[in-house]
Amino acid sequence: MSAIPGIAVFDIGKTNKKFFFFNEDYEIVEEEVQNFYETRDEDGFPCDDIGLIGDWVKKKLSEKLADPALQVRAVNFSTYGASFVHVDAAGIPVAPLYNYLKPFPEDLGDLFYYRYGGREQFATETASPILGNLNSGLQLYRIKEQQPHLFGQIKTSLHLPQYLGFLTHGKLFSDITSIGCHTALWDFGKNDYHHWVAEEGIGSKLAPLFSSDAAVDAVIDGQPVKCGVGLHDSSAAFIPYMDLIKEPFVLLSTGTWSISMNPFNKAPLTTKELQQDCLSYLTYKGMPLKSSRLFAGNEHEEEVKKLAAFYHLNPKYFHDIRFERTLSGQPDAGPAREHFTFAGEDTVEQAYHALIRHLVKKQRQSTELVLKGTGVQQLYVDGGFARNEIFMNLLAEAFPQMEVYAASVSQATATGAALAIHEAWNTKGSAGQLLQVKRYEG
Repeated sequence: MSAIPGIAVFDIGKTNKKFFFFNEDYEIVEEEVQNFYETRDEDGFPCDDIGLIGDWVKKKLSEKLADPALQVRAVNFSTYGASFVHVDAAGIPVAPLYNYLKPFPEDLGDLFYYRYGGREQFATETASPILGNLNSGLQLYRIKEQQPHLFGQIKTSLHLPQYLGFLTHGKLFSDITSIGCHTALWDFGKNDYHHWVAEEGIGSKLAPLFSSDAAVDAVIDGQPVKCGVGLHDSSAAFIPYMDLIKEPFVLLSTGTWSISMNPFNKAPLTTKELQQDCLSYLTYKGMPLKSSRLFAGNEHEEEVKKLAAFYHLNPKYFHDIRFERTLSGQPDAGPAREHFTFAGEDTVEQAYHALIRHLVKKQRQSTELVLKGTGVQQLYVDGGFARNEIFMNLLAEAFPQMEVYAASVSQATATGAALAIHEAWNTKGSAGQLLQVKRYEG
């Protein structure tokens, strides 16, 4: 039996670290999920252990290159954003993989924004809401100001996808999707690094940009392999939809965050939109992608825990609650509440429908921020909420003027990373039928 040609993809999330091998039809031939114990930085704040992750990536790739059943033509990476690996001249990490949830020093933030035109102006120029360490460029600024000795040790700072690429091909590169995801590094008006990057001496720590849809030639364990330089996961997950959907659309990508992405909204971000958690990503082609964020998946998880405790149920019970229109209540006018108010409903089913209606109301407000003025008629939902029939039915009701679809691309983030460098490894002309959809009507 001949070896199956294909691509290896490492998809590194905050919780799950995944490996995939795709054949030329983008079918998953192999899949593995790993979890690693966190370590702690010098302040005791939990963070991913970059040593463990890096060792696993190298070992797994070597294992697959030696597998006679597989022909590994290429490898690429998708990971969560806002995370730098700081390496010395020998390519060895000299600092922890600082957690983007770690609070950013308030006084240092005040000083930074005072220097560079104030919070509102700076956020508008960089299309990045003020998010502390989620603005990963400011992580480097903090090190420069508070840990000058460490700053001197750093030769290059690589975002996490590019560090994993470096482990395989040995080259130091940056990628536009990682630079262009709420990092506060990129001036969207100039389409170049913001001037603070050079003025603070940060630019010298950043590797040159390499095209996200190109590949580096490498020889790994004696075998030629095309290596992508890695992508930010939200941008990677968008690639299959952009390739496969021909009509103007908005994608609502749901997970811990629900992110509404509208490639057909060309209007610049306003200060008001930034204050409502809008931002712009850069696609793998370098185009701005106007988006809005909502912490809906996290809120759903936390509220389900409370309901489960109140009703003495396993949280998994909520996965099986079916949609009943009579339980969903009537949509109320006015803005959505910030937090869900549990009213002690008679049944768990009523309570859960009330929670989902609350989340859908917030989601409508969030998605409308990137919809207005564009005339887009199609809304696709992927991720966890796409599999929640209560959410999907109520969302269709909330957008009666639109075609609302639950969409599924199997492992969209990893598939996107594979598609980004399709030309480098795949002998077939197109990706085939990757997209499955189900329409919901209010």
